[in-house]
Amino acid sequence: MSYQPIENYGIIGDLNTVALVGLNGSIDFMCFPNFDSPSIFAALLDAEKGGSFQIEPLFKERKTKQLYLPDTNVLMTRFLSPEGVGEIIDFMPVEALYSGKELVRRVTSIRGEVTYQMKCRPRFNYGQSGHTVQRVSEKEVLFAGHDPDTTVLRLVSSVPLQVTGTDVGAEFTLGPTQSADFILEHVDREHAKGRDFEAFVTTSLFETVNYWQNWIAQSTYTGRWRDTVNRSALVLKLLASHNHGSIIAAPTFSLPENIGGGRNFDYRFTWIRDASFSVYALIRLGYTKEAGAFMHWVEKVCQEIKGQGRLGIMYSLDGHQELEEKELTHFEGYKKSSPVRIGNDAHAQLQLDIYGELMDSVYLSDKYGDPISYDFWESLGKHLDWLALNWDQPDEGIWEVRGGRKKFLYSRLLCWVAFDRAIRIGTRRSFPLKEAWRTERDKIYSSIFTEFWDEEKQSFMQYPGAQTVDAATLLMPLVRFISPKDPRWLSTLKRIEEELVSDSLVYRYRQDLAAPDGFVSHEGTFSMCSFWYVECLSRSGQVEKARFYFEKMLGYANHLGLYAEQLGFQGEHLGNFPQAFTHLGLISAAYNLDKQLDRNQK
Repeated sequence: MSYQPIENYGIIGDLNTVALVGLNGSIDFMCFPNFDSPSIFAALLDAEKGGSFQIEPLFKERKTKQLYLPDTNVLMTRFLSPEGVGEIIDFMPVEALYSGKELVRRVTSIRGEVTYQMKCRPRFNYGQSGHTVQRVSEKEVLFAGHDPDTTVLRLVSSVPLQVTGTDVGAEFTLGPTQSADFILEHVDREHAKGRDFEAFVTTSLFETVNYWQNWIAQSTYTGRWRDTVNRSALVLKLLASHNHGSIIAAPTFSLPENIGGGRNFDYRFTWIRDASFSVYALIRLGYTKEAGAFMHWVEKVCQEIKGQGRLGIMYSLDGHQELEEKELTHFEGYKKSSPVRIGNDAHAQLQLDIYGELMDSVYLSDKYGDPISYDFWESLGKHLDWLALNWDQPDEGIWEVRGGRKKFLYSRLLCWVAFDRAIRIGTRRSFPLKEAWRTERDKIYSSIFTEFWDEEKQSFMQYPGAQTVDAATLLMPLVRFISPKDPRWLSTLKRIEEELVSDSLVYRYRQDLAAPDGFVSHEGTFSMCSFWYVECLSRSGQVEKARFYFEKMLGYANHLGLYAEQLGFQGEHLGNFPQAFTHLGLISAAYNLDKQLDRNQK
């Protein structure tokens, strides 16, 4: 069994977790029942030991297409052959509609008489635990994981199932318009006895389609790239926890940033930074409910750490910070890129920028959504007091380098944002403000222009004395620290273009000249930075260039409009997938580019 490229996958989800469905009809990644649960399918990381759920027609030759039902997260995989045409509709009934956690697969023959093969090969506890199979009836089996993973799964089918060892399969033939259904569900309750299986699949399919179409209809975006922006919004929604309000960075773990390299991390957690950026994007599209849910989650986190020190950079879905990093040595990794990691030791890092991203999201949520409470304001104030005493120190920065702390420009910039947005909120809401916040804000402003400006290079540098720039600097005009047409900014943008831009693609930093990141491997271009670059171009007045590069970037999406974290030398997708960073960057770039183009047409 060979590895499918990362970009060959679509994603479905129920607002608790997601599944990755390949162009070949195989579900090769799924953590169940929650985003941060152990995997039950992880063939994407180890084709033999990871587990998968494969359905495919037994055609001698075939072509495959994959598409979403319009404005939904319901995925259709279609197989075309001279022998016939078959399709699979994959979806997960959303938590808002159904209390169970279910994966539904409906197989239909469209043309001809088609024979299909199904193989369900779950592997429990990241492939570390064995399991048993219990046949309940001809069309129902139970998979039960051994300790320590006691997950129980029920597979129900409309066709007879065969048990082979600890796997379950089926071979069946469908004539034109005939269908077969499969449901894999988490057994934490008894389903209704006598449930009309086929009717349930049909009803839940239509209700799930309606849910997603009704959700996307609430978007206020009416610009030039509506389908593309809608798809990115649907991705961000899939990464939001219905039960907790938290938003994860990506639903996968250890997909490599470089094939064969060591930069393989677990992104199934809520980074304050990534989630705050997601909130910006959702608010721009009018989704204030999701922003409010995240604000409630943040408020709970702030209350729980009261008096216990600084805000953490990342948390689990429910707000805990026990994210110990471990290596799964039995998994070979995607295309043998090891180690495969779960958990993330970066949770203990100092990243001062998170205060700025958080305060900006609070500012926008307070302005466009529900006003924040006094108690939340007081809680935030304690973190700002800590920041007032600690902003001028080295940290690991936005890129989470593991090679030592530096005084990064980006961290300094976002500390300025934290105080600036606090002052804006306090002024607007007449909340009590501390003079220290204004004082420190102005100190930071001055320090950026004195410590980080290199007169010889005519650029703001990654850190004082650095020999290179940092793509994170692209946020300077986007957070309204500096005018997008300020001469100092334009010369910095030119320096970034010379050092980090390859056509429309942007590298995060020069690893040979920047702060050591603790790894020897080289990575691809970082897609969020590419979209930041587009936005900087459009804001600086280079609108046609911005549009050209933006539409070139759209060409790097996969067949469904999805993006991983990075792009490799040949445009292949690298890193965890799909990545919130990339999709929120796309939304922001499209939104701003529309505004600039409209302005130019008047």
